[in-house]
Amino acid sequence: MSVNINNLSSKELADLIVEANKRKKVLAKRKPANQVKAAVAKFLKSTGWTFDELYGRSVAAKPAAAATTATAAPAAAPKARKSTKGRSLGKVAAKYQNPANGKETWTGRGKQPRWLAAETAKGKKLEDFLIK
Repeated sequence: MSVNINNLSSKELADLIVEANKRKKVLAKRKPANQVKAAVAKFLKSTGWTFDELYGRSVAAKPAAAATTATAAPAAAPKARKSTKGRSLGKVAAKYQNPANGKETWTGRGKQPRWLAAETAKGKKLEDFLIK
């Protein structure tokens, strides 16, 4: 967050200082990150888990020697699906058509167009608009 203090009024600046002091107190109460990491590592070790096993890295990525020391190695986590963001699904032929305007069509994918939503809201069935 970047604030240009040159453009603040005296009241806005005073409010900002109050908020900054509150945040400073909250941060001062926190333990340092390295102490928290050490405490988490100690707890995980006492339970027999590793950070990598709990948070996404597969067991197969461990060295072979480390895997043999465990009495019962947990199964490898399934691979995560690749993101579909940006993936093209290809062209699909139109499935529905507006009887009032033949140029308005819909493939059945995604959100219904306004003309179809309005007609179905009036009580017509989706099947009434199928292209034959």
